[in-house]
Amino acid sequence: MNTPPLSGGIEGPAALRPLLTTVLDALYDGAVARSGPLPAGGPWHTAARVRAAVHPVLPPTGTGAEEALRTLVTAVTEGAADPADPHCAAHLHCPPLALATAADLAASALNPSMDSWDQAPAASEIETLVTAALAAEVYPQHPAADALITTGGTESNQVALLLARELHGPVQVVCGANAHHSLHRAAWLLGLPEPVAVPAPTGTMDLAALDAALTDLHPQLLVVATAGTTDTGQIDPIPDIADLCDTHGAELHIDAAYGGPLLFSPTHRPKLTGIDRAHSVTLDLHKLGWQPAAAGIVAVADPARLHPLGHTADYLNADDDTEAGLPDLLGRSLRTTRRPDILKIAVTLRALGRDGLADLVDRTCARATELAQLTEQHPEFELYEHPTISTVLLRPTTADDETLATLRRTLLTEGRAVLGRARTPDGRLWLKATLLNPHTTTGDLTTLLKLLEGSTPR
Repeated sequence: MNTPPLSGGIEGPAALRPLLTTVLDALYDGAVARSGPLPAGGPWHTAARVRAAVHPVLPPTGTGAEEALRTLVTAVTEGAADPADPHCAAHLHCPPLALATAADLAASALNPSMDSWDQAPAASEIETLVTAALAAEVYPQHPAADALITTGGTESNQVALLLARELHGPVQVVCGANAHHSLHRAAWLLGLPEPVAVPAPTGTMDLAALDAALTDLHPQLLVVATAGTTDTGQIDPIPDIADLCDTHGAELHIDAAYGGPLLFSPTHRPKLTGIDRAHSVTLDLHKLGWQPAAAGIVAVADPARLHPLGHTADYLNADDDTEAGLPDLLGRSLRTTRRPDILKIAVTLRALGRDGLADLVDRTCARATELAQLTEQHPEFELYEHPTISTVLLRPTTADDETLATLRRTLLTEGRAVLGRARTPDGRLWLKATLLNPHTTTGDLTTLLKLLEGSTPR
């Protein structure tokens, strides 16, 4: 048996080229077979098809690269929930740009490991430059601001809490009832007290309740505001929260995993006014940034805040190597081995520029506004509120919560639409459309409403 070729080196591209043709053909064939936003038939039907394609997982004799790629990529594609379909709009799960995906291929082919300079000479320098540029978007008045690359919002929030704990001891986290669940998990993981959840009766943090909580609690406080909530996409009143933090001597972290890319748009950036007053900020470019996962970021105004992450492993960052000028990468992450996720981000920033990114943000937000308007004008649907970013909550006027949940599952099982569900502070259940596809058209939105109209029991 011939030894399979590798993806790197001079011979790597030639080895990859025919395989990429197979993969691209399988992606096409799988999408045609699926013919919708997700496979019809529900979990059992999808599982049966996948089992048939995968069996046997480890055959006595291999089937060869072409057959294995064609069979399994086709099966995964046919059984995918495809965020590029305009009716796949349940979650903060974006359709990645083709150019970002192509860059990710290069990252996989070269396989740099971002834990020591001698494994990633060029990639580590790109990461240094791009993280500084992204930090400058958040903190334009702080020339030394820095950022780390993470696996997403969950890890970024965890790092932010860790840095606060290392600086101040066992901080008490104070967040809104609208905050992401990762904050509670991070507090548990780090041995911190359970976060105090401030009411958010309108979907954003209640300022009077926050003031009262900060008055009653001990002084080592970390307030976490949210810029783009998971359920409704709302943004907490950042300037007012920052003022309260100043008054009470509390630190501020902002979870802008969803809303952070609004910074790229002159039209929408004012929604994040005051974000630069936070000590740390979470961003996530595999949400409203059109990157393949993972593409998380945690930015800090003061780079000294990152010092507790410093760590020495003699085989990776020996003191004499560092003193001789080899960059020390271990303090750039909680992880050791990690991919160069920065490459796809760097390619996207360079290819699109500020204007191109702003256009994507503006077009996506405009489609959400349009869906809200269509819903409001439709006699058979009710709108929760006009979107802050790109999340729209709607429901048929005649449906109760049980009917609504059944309607959502029916559309999933039939493979016709992927919509989320959200329960608002008033206790009502809503269908959630999280629009992240800038190519969505008015016709797509109208068709989505017709699908819902036709599936709602009379």
